Amino acid sequence: MAANAALVETLKGLAEARGVTAAQLALAWLLSRKDFVVPIPGARKIKHLEENAAAADIALTEAERTEIGEKLANVAGARYRPDQMAMTGR
Repeated sequence: MAANAALVETLKGLAEARGVTAAQLALAWLLSRKDFVVPIPGARKIKHLEENAAAADIALTEAERTEIGEKLANVAGARYRPDQMAMTGR
């Protein structure tokens, strides 16, 4: 948990430098990955829905995409519990 919390703080710092939220930066990064990657963010408030939509207008440089990708490559822990992973067929 602590290792991933440090990654979140790094993402927040990168976002602050760009003048966007961490969620917007994460969405912009996902959108920049491949044409078939379609993030499905949640939003309980109109403000967050608008912020999420605005992420599509954030153009990341190659250096930013690389930096974010390198940081996120260090996420600790499994994505799913073992019983959930068994349902994926992997």
